[in-house]
Amino acid sequence: MMPLASPATSLDGDLYTWITGVAQHTPAVLDSAVQVWSDFGLGLFALLMLAAWWRSRAGDPVRIATALCAPPAVVAAYAVNDLLKTAVHEQRPCQTLHTVTVEACPPLGDWSFPSNHAAIAAAAAVAILLTDRRLAALAVPAALLMAASRVWIGVHYPHDVLIGLAVGAAVSWPLTVGARRCAPVVVRLRDSRLRPLVAAR
Repeated sequence: MMPLASPATSLDGDLYTWITGVAQHTPAVLDSAVQVWSDFGLGLFALLMLAAWWRSRAGDPVRIATALCAPPAVVAAYAVNDLLKTAVHEQRPCQTLHTVTVEACPPLGDWSFPSNHAAIAAAAAVAILLTDRRLAALAVPAALLMAASRVWIGVHYPHDVLIGLAVGAAVSWPLTVGARRCAPVVVRLRDSRLRPLVAAR
């Protein structure tokens, strides 16, 4: 399949160039902080999903089921998003536009559309939102910041992260809602050796 570099560039290449230009004129400490968040921030979502599960164990079986579904929902969202990425073959904007970026540009063949980071973050945020509203107050803004950071450091067009967010949310939402049907299984597990997984002491 031919790369979609030209259509992508015409879509929001100017906005991408403007954002990366702004990044070049901000203090280095801010760029470094954004880069660290962009590269390692997905770990926060793993911690938030773990916290949502831990907090759910004192609640009703429906909430526990949704909490347990969060990691599989994120994995499914990543898989769907990565299939789209390999099907579309959009080159990274830093390869196409040759602009100066905060982060070194990924090599040719490391496709850009949609953003895996954005999809994973959105999937986790949606799963957490459906499980624990208090934790979602942190997870949802963090997902948006993750998406924005990918453009700021120069590895994605804006449309890459927007579609990534949409894919992650679209996959995670029905899977997490559907997990509520597993509440009877959670009840049965409370009488098994797996009780610590679904019930607080």
